[in-house]
Amino acid sequence: MVLAARDDRPCLAIPPAAGLADPVALCARARDLLEREAATELVCDVGDVGRPDLETVEVLARVRLTAARLGCSVWLRHASGDLVDLLALVGLRSALPLEVRREAKEREEPGGVEEEGDAGDPAA
Repeated sequence: MVLAARDDRPCLAIPPAAGLADPVALCARARDLLEREAATELVCDVGDVGRPDLETVEVLARVRLTAARLGCSVWLRHASGDLVDLLALVGLRSALPLEVRREAKEREEPGGVEEEGDAGDPAA
């Protein structure tokens, strides 16, 4: 599952060496963000995670469990291919869905709106 990025959700930055981080402190921070913002979704920015390992996965799983206990979901932002592959390997890929940012030129036109063409161009 992939979610388009929104800036109105709280974001928890996962440190570069997530495995060395204190998972209890990160979970407490996640809980604080969700409760303070009265949010139902939390974004974990994993862009600074260098080389993901099983300790990284454990930290993310704990944060997700903390959010789930509050009735909230977690999305990953800036996940590397290696992290996505590791999450798939351990069976957590669907539990930690990805958020993606699309560039303005890649966005689709809103429903019912078409690009205007030259009146002299034949219809394709």
